[in-house]
Amino acid sequence: MPIIKSAKKALRGSERKRVFNLRRKRNMRDTINVVNKLILDKKKDDANKGLALAYKAIDKATKDGIIKKNTAARKKSLLSRSIKNIA
Repeated sequence: MPIIKSAKKALRGSERKRVFNLRRKRNMRDTINVVNKLILDKKKDDANKGLALAYKAIDKATKDGIIKKNTAARKKSLLSRSIKNIA
């Protein structure tokens, strides 16, 4: 535990930021999982609609620094490629 006053303040701030980051990351994972489930069910139209929401969640996570740019690009690419390959 921090002893110095400024370290205590920094700890409080980092705990608040952690909550926001976890929420943003959970939202991203949930939307990606929904799209992946639609892909497995071979529902191409619904998956395309969900893809926009997944892109939005991924971009927001990238903007906030929760994931890196290349990770976001890889996730988006994988999702769109998977939708494209639905027979």
